[in-house]
Amino acid sequence: MKLIKVAAGTLNQTPLAWEQNQKNIIDCIKEADKQDISLLCLPELCITGYGCEDAFYSWDLVEQAKESLLEIVQHTSGMIVSVGLPIRFNNKIYNTACLIANKKILGFVCKQHLPNYGVFYEDRWFHRWQAGVRDEIEIDEFKYPIGDLVFELSGVRIGFEICEDAWVANRPGRTMFDRGVDIILNPSASPFSFSKFVTRERFVIDGSRSFSCSYIYTNLLGNESGRLIFDGDAMIASDGNLLVSSPRFGYADFYVTSAVIDVEAPKVNHSQVKSPITQGNWKVQSLFDFPEIKPVALQTAELEKFERGGFLKEEEFARAVSLALFDYLRKSRSQGFTVSLSGGADSCACVALCGLMIRLADESIGLEAFKKKLSFIKKIQDCTTVEEIAEKMIHSIYQGTENSSSDTYESAESLAKNIGATFYNVNINGLVETYKDLIEQQIGRNLTWETDDLPLQNIQARVRAPSVWLLTNLHNHLLIATSNRSEVAVGYCTMDGDTAGSINPIAGIDKFWLKKWLVWLETVGCDVKGKHIKIEGLKKVNNLQPTAELRPLETKQTDEKDLMPYEVLNSIEGVAIRDKKPPLECLLFMEAQYAGRYDQATLANWVEKFFRMWSRNQWKRERYAPSFHLDSYNLDPRGWCRFPILSGGFEKELADMREYLEKGDRRKSRGRIGF
Repeated sequence: MKLIKVAAGTLNQTPLAWEQNQKNIIDCIKEADKQDISLLCLPELCITGYGCEDAFYSWDLVEQAKESLLEIVQHTSGMIVSVGLPIRFNNKIYNTACLIANKKILGFVCKQHLPNYGVFYEDRWFHRWQAGVRDEIEIDEFKYPIGDLVFELSGVRIGFEICEDAWVANRPGRTMFDRGVDIILNPSASPFSFSKFVTRERFVIDGSRSFSCSYIYTNLLGNESGRLIFDGDAMIASDGNLLVSSPRFGYADFYVTSAVIDVEAPKVNHSQVKSPITQGNWKVQSLFDFPEIKPVALQTAELEKFERGGFLKEEEFARAVSLALFDYLRKSRSQGFTVSLSGGADSCACVALCGLMIRLADESIGLEAFKKKLSFIKKIQDCTTVEEIAEKMIHSIYQGTENSSSDTYESAESLAKNIGATFYNVNINGLVETYKDLIEQQIGRNLTWETDDLPLQNIQARVRAPSVWLLTNLHNHLLIATSNRSEVAVGYCTMDGDTAGSINPIAGIDKFWLKKWLVWLETVGCDVKGKHIKIEGLKKVNNLQPTAELRPLETKQTDEKDLMPYEVLNSIEGVAIRDKKPPLECLLFMEAQYAGRYDQATLANWVEKFFRMWSRNQWKRERYAPSFHLDSYNLDPRGWCRFPILSGGFEKELADMREYLEKGDRRKSRGRIGF
């Protein structure tokens, strides 16, 4: 019986942060050593950070990565460690995993499949390595094997699937099986999206079963470079059984997830499956003294409680965005967050997420560790409670006009008090009137709601921006922008007004679902160790109808009256933008989905409105504050969804839809007169 204690290490890295990244890696190795780990797998590109973008082209970046690697090697005594970095070979850059054993580099495995869709752009920076090819690379006058390799250490064979390699149909694991690999390592940088961990779990378990091996999967953790969130998912499976999985969305710099594997057990199944003899120079041999390990009790991975409950999407959204805000704050070395808190659903969601960030961090690492990780924020170091920290770090300001209601004021104030945030209240009506008077004098007429509706709405939103920016700058905070995904799709916002901000935590989530999430956060909340973290100060906003409050109160303005029901808007976005369907097909889908609720003419009007607003507002999407990617088909032009700023506006396609409707009307007319 050959037992080995193995581990997956998850790391919270930052692009180009050489010293901190190296420290995290070495600290993780030291922790694994304390736990008597023999084999440790660390994430993809963890030395440089995954999100270096065009900096990967820099000659110096690759040299810095090699320097870090050589320092890390010195800390691997008595261990086998896989670490990810870019390597320049034949003047091409490859995404590689370096295997180190007992302070000796054994070789570099190159990634064969590069994702180039959605948020991924790896084909821009890296080259694909051809399967079955092996070569040599010289580093500091020593030559090492590079390419498609399998390492054999004292009879134990170790192979690699680097992230995307495991997601393709013809995955390298099939070749690993033919080569008799005992352990497959998968160092990954797999961004979070809703329920994606289930898919990862499936290919890890299936890989270990199909390839008759033990499979170690690890991932990055946290908001690494601004937009992408990594959930720190790590798993170890053997012969079709998941042995252990990591906690996700943790606030520490690293986590070590370990298990004891029986290398020989999967070979029983392997020996029964017929496979070809593989030829080629793919094996790298070395010696390693594996320590004697005693058998352990039955290992069975269990999901965290929140992953087993009925509110998985709500929990993942709360935890992913809270962690992302925390990392964005500390990596930008900002002192806190400021929000223009209107009392509506969007701004309340942003303030609630900031408050939730402190509470979830407290549950994850404790307040003392939280303050230590934010040691540059001097004003919180003497705080002893979550509420005290919230008061220092979260500032909110209500900026009312004559069109603002007491309902939204009470909503804003009650939420700020509930989470402990600082709350300011200013009236900007005089500022609005000043701007209005200045322009009226110049154009020689009065501005009225009958003739100047949109400009009068927009000036109120824009006047709020200088005040909240001033407050933000006074405290060196990050200004949170508050546009949701539904507004992003149709440009229902005022540029340089309510879009002002450094980061937008909710631009990736639609308004229809966001409203439901706020109710959940008020009444249920995050399940942490059997207790629920709720934000009960959301009660007032959850009883309000979403409204911009930019028109006179007697008009009873609401968002859905201005646009369409958010549920319908989101359905149209899915069919039109995600599925790339033209207006007529969108209408047919909407008729099928909303039969009996809305008539054809109403749905057609909404479809046309969506396509027109989508087309004319791409320039706004280009200018939104950075947002977090929460699913695989977001609207961020830097990620999944690119669209021309200037276009034909779907005029031909909309004409086709109108022609279809007219033909339908004629058919109905003929039917009434007996044709």
